[in-house]
Amino acid sequence: MAIQQLNLQQVNSQIQNCIQDCLDCYSVCLNTVSTYCVHQGGMHAEPAHIRLMLDCAEICQTSANFMLRSSDLHVRTCATCAEICDRCAQNCDRFGDDSQMRACADMCRRCAESCRQMALARA
Repeated sequence: MAIQQLNLQQVNSQIQNCIQDCLDCYSVCLNTVSTYCVHQGGMHAEPAHIRLMLDCAEICQTSANFMLRSSDLHVRTCATCAEICDRCAQNCDRFGDDSQMRACADMCRRCAESCRQMALARA
């Protein structure tokens, strides 16, 4: 019985960490695109880049919501979230030494890993 409790606590902790990573990534992507990329212009404001960052923010918020509701479909949203966060991180990496974009890419990678673990844990 203690083993089941430990596993349940670990799962609850993993879900809570993933929810927080998703909410943080949502916030960073949305804030970066709306207060930084749009004002920077050029490559930062390319429609495909803006769209990907908004997609990333949206799936992060959706995944967090699914986990908060204890939806059994959160595994699927987390798997999709991991894929989109990976793409967003790669896209943000193309800006090189731009510290704002690097911070966004790092957050996306952290969220992707967290969501990947969540998807695998329930698969």
